[in-house]
Parts: sequence; C-alpha cells; structure tokens
Amino acid sequence: MLSLATLLVHCLPLAMGHYDMCKSWVTSDVGPSWEFYACQPKPMVLKEYAMVKVDPPGITCGDPPERFCTHENPYLCSDECDASNPDLAHPPSLMFDREKEGLATYWQSVTWRRYPEPLVANITLSWNKSIELTDDIVVTFEYGRPTVMMLEKSLDNGRTWHPYQYYADDCMEAFVMPSKKVRDLSATSANRVLCTEEYSRWAGSKKEKNVLFEVRERFAIFAGPDLGKMENLYTRMESAKGLKDFFTLTDLRLRLLRPALGGTYVQRENLYKYFYAISNIEVTARCKCNLHANACNFRDGGLQCECEHNTTGQDCGRCKKNFRTKSWRAGSYTPTPHGSPNACAVAGSALGMDPTIHATISASSHVPETEEKADCECYGHSNRCSYIDYLNVVTCVSCKHNTRGQHCQHCRLGYYRNASAELDDESVCIECNCNQLGSLHDRCNETGYCECRRGATGSKCDDCMPDYHWRQGCHPNVCDEELLICQNDGICHHGQRCICASGFKGTLCQDAKCDSTHRNCDSASSTVVSSALLLLCTLMLSVVDV
Repeated sequence: MLSLATLLVHCLPLAMGHYDMCKSWVTSDVGPSWEFYACQPKPMVLKEYAMVKVDPPGITCGDPPERFCTHENPYLCSDECDASNPDLAHPPSLMFDREKEGLATYWQSVTWRRYPEPLVANITLSWNKSIELTDDIVVTFEYGRPTVMMLEKSLDNGRTWHPYQYYADDCMEAFVMPSKKVRDLSATSANRVLCTEEYSRWAGSKKEKNVLFEVRERFAIFAGPDLGKMENLYTRMESAKGLKDFFTLTDLRLRLLRPALGGTYVQRENLYKYFYAISNIEVTARCKCNLHANACNFRDGGLQCECEHNTTGQDCGRCKKNFRTKSWRAGSYTPTPHGSPNACAVAGSALGMDPTIHATISASSHVPETEEKADCECYGHSNRCSYIDYLNVVTCVSCKHNTRGQHCQHCRLGYYRNASAELDDESVCIECNCNQLGSLHDRCNETGYCECRRGATGSKCDDCMPDYHWRQGCHPNVCDEELLICQNDGICHHGQRCICASGFKGTLCQDAKCDSTHRNCDSASSTVVSSALLLLCTLMLSVVDV
C-alpha cells in the first residue's frame, strides 16, 4: 500500500503536465532497469542569477552629482543623485534588491539635460544559460513609464539580438507599426512580435508603474484563461514551428528610447524632470534542459542542469561519451502525459541503461556494431560514408542539419556555427537570415554577421545607419531637421522627404508650381521664357536700327 501511495505521488505531477520526474527503477523479466520520462526543472525567479550591464557609459546618475525633479512637483528640484553618497546613489544593483519596509530603491539615469540629443539607455540581463520563460516579465518604473522603449532577446549569449516587443505612446509614429494587444492574437500568431501602447501613455498616477511582457496571455491561447490545460500548450510547442524557441533566451535587453514626458511635449525650460528610474525587473523562468533534467543548480558561477537520460552539458545538449549509439535528441512533451525522454543509449541497450548495470543483467549479451564505421565520423549528421579511392579518404554522404564537409563538421553556405552547441548537436548550424534588401548576399561570417549594402547596418543588415532611412532598403536622408535643407518653408518629414508649402514642389521644394491654382510657372520655365523674350526683343530692335 505504501509503494502504491509513493507511485501516486510521483505520477500525479506527470499527469498534470509538470514533468518533474525523470526516471523510476522498475523490474521486468530481464531484470531491473531505469524507466525514463521527459522531465524539466520547476520555474524559479531568476533575476538574482543574472549579470546586469547598463550602457552607454555614464548613463547612471550621480557622477558628477546632479539634482532632479519629478512630474508631481516639476519645479521643486530638491532631490539629488550622488554616486559617492550611499544614501543618494542609484546604482544598477538596486533594480534587483529586496525592498525594505515598503521603501522603493531604484536605479536611475541621468536627466535629459542634453535635449534634443536622445536620452537612450540599454539594460542587459545575461544568464550565460538558456532559460525558458514561464510567467510575465515585469519591469517596475518609478516616476513614470517610458513613452518609447523596446524589449529584445538573444539566443546566443548576446552575439545577435531579436525584437521581443515594442512599447510606445504612438506605435505608428515610433516604430511604423499598428498598436496591437496580446489578447488579439490567435493560435497561429501566438509568437508574433507586437507593438503595444498599453504601458506607455501618461496616466498621471503613481500606481501606473509596471510594464509587462505578457507570457501568460500567450500561454492562455492554448491552455485556457486559467492555464488549466497546459498539456495543450506543451503539445502545441512540439508541432508549431518556432513556438518553443519564442519563449527561450539567454539574454534580455531593455532599450529605453524616450522617458516619461508627463504631457504631450518636452518642456525645454525644465529638463531635470525627464529621466528613467527602475526599481525592479522580475523574470520567472526555468532552466532549459531539453527535457532531460528536473533540477538546475547554481554551480561554478553559473546555472547548470543536473542532467539525466545519459546526457551531459550545460543544457543537457549532448550524449555522454559512452552513450552515442544514435544522435542526441531533445526530449518531447508528447505523447502525454509522460512524454518521450529520447534518452541516449549505449550500444545494445534500448533503455539507455548504465553499461555496468547492463553488464550485470546480461554479461553474455552481444553488442552489435553501430551503423557508422569506426573511420566514418559524421557527428551524427549522416550515417552513410563513401570511400574516395584516388584521395584515399572516407567522406560522409548527404550531411543533414545544414552541415557539410568530410565529417559534416562545417556549415552550409547561408548558415553559421552555433557556438553554444556541440558538433553533434542538430542545431549546430544556424541560418544567417540576412535581410535580402539590406545585405549583399545570404551568407554571413562565423559570428552570424551579414555583409551589408551601403547605408545598411546590424548583424542581419536590417537596420539603417544614421542619415539613412528604410524604404525597401536603406536610402540616404533627403533632408535634415537641423540643417533645414528643405527650401521655401518646406518641412523635413523623418529625413525622408520634404513636405512643401502651398505653391512649391520638387524633392527639396525648390520649384514653384504652375497649375490652375498657381498662375506662375515654375522658376526654371519662367527663366527660360523670360530669356527667350529678351533675346527676341533685342533682335527686333537690331532690325529696326538697321
């Protein structure tokens, strides 16, 4: 009876989709062995394990000391930030500390004293480990939420970045995107990157502090409003391309692009009330262990999966040395409720048992040869080899997983090496994804950076350099707000074109209009006609004189 109760304790979480048990010891006709299950660590608050970086240099207030005011009392600027005084300092560590007696402690930027130069700050959280989000990301701002900001993520320890969500008081103006809410998404668009205006408009209330990246609402698309059907979400993650990776990251970056204004425009006479202040960043997630571990601990200065299923590595991303009969595979949530462990196996073992246990059970059993020959090492990306007689070499045939080379050890053109993956990992090669309009070709270098066309920049050539704008590629700016290149009172619009005053036309509004409304022809035509009339009159006078 006791053993039945113990079994129920272990199996109930699995039935609920928690996947918190990796294996159990079972006895069969052939002897005792491990029975494996797909498993994963429990979620935890991960902010205390993150390394934080704030840039650009000098963006944190207090060096030199400066005063600041708030939107509630914009002309009572008696507050001070001083990095040399612990009571007046606002270092980045205060974004992750525990609040004492309800008193908020926070990181703070310098004020917008250099307006109109943009006040931009980047806050990067790095775990040096793949994690999977399990709840909303919550960023708590003091003294007003930014009017423009964006959240980015990296899957390769900060080498490349991808947008996660845009935030603005006017999405169309800030990012040329319509505003959309997560609750408007469907099952086919659950991993879409959005721009939201929900957290950026000035509310005038101290209670409006939080900015969210809504993970639970995206989960709810599949698991229901109360997240009571998580098995539906897990099943969908196995079948929907990119859905599991959408919630996976190694780094987060918060890009603060314009502070809270407290109104509709910037008051230049009082720039000390514009700044950023963050008291908390909450990230709830689990270590990504590829469904091969149910525990993750902080060891040797970083998070490490406690790998089961004969796997090893920081993310349990490869098979142990003596268990490489077949290619490594991540565990699977399906079929429910136990999933598929896809355990690494030693030759001759279907269950992936430890070789010493296997020898005890069947000392006389024959160990079959693997599919690959000993001199045909393809790192699991092919099981076929060919002998080239005149070169006297054995080479792999039909390399998979976007690999190439004699041993499938290189990446195909258009792909680059995933530095965080072993050579036998199916995801060892990552697609370059160069922007076709911004890059010269679809190939990239060994770090994933594409070769950009003139004016384009970014790792994927999907951004423009200063003085360029994006319009089916990067084009030089026509005009400039400061230099006022537009003529005849024309207004420069986002550097892309001049909006001409009534009566003028042309790229720089340099020509006068000539139509039914404006009687005068354009300046060039008028000059030609006037010159012709002058020449004709001169000739006629010459004839009369003769």
